[in-house]
Amino acid sequence: MSLGDDGYGGGQGGYDDDRHVTRTRLPEGEVDPYAPTRRGSGRSGRSGRPSSRNLITVVGVVVLLIAAIAFANRGDGSGSSDDSGGGANQRPAGSQATAPTGTKPVDGRTGGIASGFAHSEQGAQSAAANFAVALGGDGMFKKDSRHAIVDAIHTPDAAPKLQGQLDQAYSTDFLKNVGLQADGSAPKGMTFVSRTVPVGSKTTSYGGDDATVEVWCTGLVGLAGQGSTKPVTQTWFTITQKLRWENDDWKIVSSSQKQGPAPVGGDDRASGADEIANAVSGYGGFTYAR
Repeated sequence: MSLGDDGYGGGQGGYDDDRHVTRTRLPEGEVDPYAPTRRGSGRSGRSGRPSSRNLITVVGVVVLLIAAIAFANRGDGSGSSDDSGGGANQRPAGSQATAPTGTKPVDGRTGGIASGFAHSEQGAQSAAANFAVALGGDGMFKKDSRHAIVDAIHTPDAAPKLQGQLDQAYSTDFLKNVGLQADGSAPKGMTFVSRTVPVGSKTTSYGGDDATVEVWCTGLVGLAGQGSTKPVTQTWFTITQKLRWENDDWKIVSSSQKQGPAPVGGDDRASGADEIANAVSGYGGFTYAR
């Protein structure tokens, strides 16, 4: 998990650096003819990956991260909730693609996070995608920025309780296991990476003022730097958000997270620590619009 414009913290462009905001719109079904062809050999390894000992350590870190965020976002203490509206508002998940609609991306900002989403099903999906980026960013690992993120994207009723849960989840011991200092900062000479990239979204229920949206994501997490024992690795997970239209915008009532779906790993060469650190600091994130 694993919540600049996508990371909300140092090394990713900062909260208000609009130079790094990128917006993309690809026609549905468009395929990049220059994309590399993946081999279907089913190999799980690839050139340049860390040793098996380091890989086991990284897996442990990722599991801890997912467990912490899942625990903190349980809402009613069971990992999910049923307050998004029921009965006639519920509907089975569809196969509708995440495609451009012609609706302009939002241009509002609340605490560096996109805001002012449309009061529609499309707006709910856009909000959920951008909220997933915020919840998966490195800003969640520092108390002050974490509180600002939670207040910005949750309902006033949900935010206070979640703040306390998150403060417990992001404990000193947890931060140490991730490789960070007690205040959430990276050790000297290291760059901490925690970035979430939505791959697609779908609405599983919609009732006008209530919506449930699933966002399938890939993410990067780890420490980039010479001698890092927790190198940056890729994760795959799905975030389910229960949203409510409140104060003229979509806000999170509760959310939960699960691992996958994860594709077979490719044969890309793993980049060096400096290359990864430079990429994280040099490339900004996206504002996602349905």
